[in-house]
Amino acid sequence: MVATSWSSVVESYGVSAGTTVRLVGALRACEAAALAFCRLLDAWARGEPRPSTAGQRQAALRRAAERAETALCALEQPLNRFLLELETEVAEGRPWYGEPGAGELMEWEPVLRRAGVAVAPHRVAQAYLELAVFVRALEGLTASARFASAPDRGSLWAGLFDLRENLGGAADDLRALAA
Repeated sequence: MVATSWSSVVESYGVSAGTTVRLVGALRACEAAALAFCRLLDAWARGEPRPSTAGQRQAALRRAAERAETALCALEQPLNRFLLELETEVAEGRPWYGEPGAGELMEWEPVLRRAGVAVAPHRVAQAYLELAVFVRALEGLTASARFASAPDRGSLWAGLFDLRENLGGAADDLRALAA
């Protein structure tokens, strides 16, 4: 079977079916929550005042942060198990996702002020950055599948390990934003 999406790439490494199904489900939930969080902030950065009042925008950010934090927490166990079962002799290889781009590195304080949302801008910036890199990493796996150049076992392990470490800090920031 030819892999055509990030999920088919993850499924192709011979890790037990149960572990893979749990990981793919958790990754999908994280992807959806990350996209919702980032899209909400992107709309505000474009000057789109949705929801229509500052109080509603504050509540929307809290809900999006809570959803993303919950999804990240639910990802921890399946990802740890997948990494354990993936077992690789070498945890080094070619990178399969890139560094943050200019779009992810943004000063959120003026956007939040204009939106009437009172939260710590540095927490928004860090959470947005990590979630955007996570989404881009999944897109990178999909692109590698389409071009039949999926990462080798060691590269997949190293990349997933790195994502896991970075997303831990994002969960802390999201938890604070949801409070």
